Amino acid sequence: MKNRTFNTKASLIATVLSIFSVILVFLGSRNLQNFDAALITYLFGTIFAFFGIVYRYSVWLQRPPTWIYFKRGITYLVTGKVFSHFWFASKETIENIAFQKFIYPRGKYRWVAHFMIAIGCTSAFLITIPLTFGWIHFTMAPNSISLYEAHFFGFKVMEFKLDSIMAFLTFHALNWSSYLVILGSLYYLRRRLTNPGLIATQTFEGDLLPLILLIAISATGLALTYSYQFMKGFAYDFLAVIHAVTVIMFLIWIPFGKFFHIIQRPAQIGAHIYKKEGMKQGMAVCKHTGEEYATNMHINDLKEVTKELGFDFSMEDGGSHLDLSPEGKRSRLAQAHLKARVAGGNLFG
Repeated sequence: MKNRTFNTKASLIATVLSIFSVILVFLGSRNLQNFDAALITYLFGTIFAFFGIVYRYSVWLQRPPTWIYFKRGITYLVTGKVFSHFWFASKETIENIAFQKFIYPRGKYRWVAHFMIAIGCTSAFLITIPLTFGWIHFTMAPNSISLYEAHFFGFKVMEFKLDSIMAFLTFHALNWSSYLVILGSLYYLRRRLTNPGLIATQTFEGDLLPLILLIAISATGLALTYSYQFMKGFAYDFLAVIHAVTVIMFLIWIPFGKFFHIIQRPAQIGAHIYKKEGMKQGMAVCKHTGEEYATNMHINDLKEVTKELGFDFSMEDGGSHLDLSPEGKRSRLAQAHLKARVAGGNLFG
């Protein structure tokens, strides 16, 4: 079997969507009228990251197990009890995406740190991507020297005075995001540098580098603010280059490193819907132990996927090894070993 390292379908999808995003940049910035040319490197980095994310996500969805979950999840969201599914998905989004509830059982402080990183990164993306694309821009109000207007896609959405609290919060929004990311990342960095279990299993590329990148981006971003506000622009150009390098490294790293789990996490909601619907349809009972161990829908889909992948778990009696729970499989395996030893006349050799 030929090993393909390039997925044509995923590449086509990524290319089309990347071109569409460039078109949105052109339209959203009013034919580049509101596009800041100083952000061109960030734009290229973002488009590259977007292409890589779509490509990898498309490849991921083409895997039979992932596609089953995705197909079932979408089907249940748009059919049957649509309102119930929408309410469940909304609740899951708030609890596990917004508030990172799935982290809390691992420890209160770990949850706080993870929550700070998640909120900081999410808010930073929501601010920087529209600014980079030229979708958001600020202008002085006509006939005024103290009133600012905020525009989205060229349309005015709000106005505020330069000396107002709104102005202070708006123009320093990325700073608040940076503080959250730094605090959360430092907690996890300290943990990874002091916990013997983590030290023994972690890798620099997979565990330390992501945290270092997050801290570097946030610290250099804050340094830009301190430079022009408190140091009269001292070393601003140098800091701007360093910040751009760290941001672009981060963007390039997203599709290929640990950061990709940020993109995958929302798919967990579909898996939860799949599990919930499966339980409604009934549980599978292990033929050996007589106990429930999974949903019937999951086992049936598993049989379909394993056959598609070229694995045959059929048994001589017409059943399937997949009809056994993990405990049942281990018990049947032990019985087979015992039978083989009895047949060989040597129980202990």
